[in-house]
Amino acid sequence: MNDKANASSLGSLQTVCAAGVATVIALCILWLVVVGFQSRGKPMERIAAAERACAHHAYVSDRQACMQQWLAARQATRVAGREGRTN
Repeated sequence: MNDKANASSLGSLQTVCAAGVATVIALCILWLVVVGFQSRGKPMERIAAAERACAHHAYVSDRQACMQQWLAARQATRVAGREGRTN
């Protein structure tokens, strides 16, 4: 009977360890997903700003052209602002 008691306690220890490892893996995956979405949030922020700036256009093609121009102008301004800095 003692052999069965030891075997069941070893099984529960393995279950607890497996649950802990699974929890760590799940938290790592969740962290990677959150970081991935945050890193891609900036481009979406610029697109949303371009949509608001060009909302007055009635036609989709005009709105898309306006958004492309707006984004290009913002990108040129941002790049020009970085060129003048020295680290």
